[in-house]
Amino acid sequence: MQRASEAEVDRLQGVYRGYMRRVAGRWDSGNRGNAAILAELEQQVADVLAAGGLLPLGERTILDIGCGYGHFLRYLQSLGAAPARLHGVDLLPERVERARLTSPELDIQVANGEQLPFANASVDLVLLFSVFTSILDERMRMAVAAETKRVLSRGGSILWYDFRFDNPRNPNVKGMRRADVARCFPGAAVELRTVTLLPPLARRLGRLTPSLYPRLASLPFLRTHLIGLIQP
Repeated sequence: MQRASEAEVDRLQGVYRGYMRRVAGRWDSGNRGNAAILAELEQQVADVLAAGGLLPLGERTILDIGCGYGHFLRYLQSLGAAPARLHGVDLLPERVERARLTSPELDIQVANGEQLPFANASVDLVLLFSVFTSILDERMRMAVAAETKRVLSRGGSILWYDFRFDNPRNPNVKGMRRADVARCFPGAAVELRTVTLLPPLARRLGRLTPSLYPRLASLPFLRTHLIGLIQP
């Protein structure tokens, strides 16, 4: 019989492969709303890291769990991260292969967040972007949190970005509110704020995106994600 985590990994791999086939078009960078979401997120990442005293990134060792195609690892290079210090892991070999082709200078591996191929206290900054809301099994969620803490160095930080609400159209997304995040990292300092305009709305703004996106994104009830630092 499979352990619960093994069954959950199988489910996640199937979900992610389904996203690759069906959902990629929704995130087409040619859509102005998608471009605005990404631009805002990149700026928020820079702002959060700066506020946490983490810029320039310099020689910090950084791990992106669930790195996908490696976009944010590449973005961190623009914030001063040394390529040799950037690492990523993902469940899907096909995503890892594409990330390696795009960024051969980076260390990107196939791995499960429950069993990270890194030594204790060897990572200064861990990125957890849209990871925990995809994990429906609570035991696996807690195991990934524990493994994240294991590899994190003393004084290290977790950069968090994820949905705060369930997705009514997608049963494979379970929102993580502040209390849920704090439960995964008991005793940690958790500083999170809301961000990201409701994506289906953002994608429909068309030519009005430059003026409407910031106005609508200023309304807290229209923000779908949380971003910030967790310091265990």
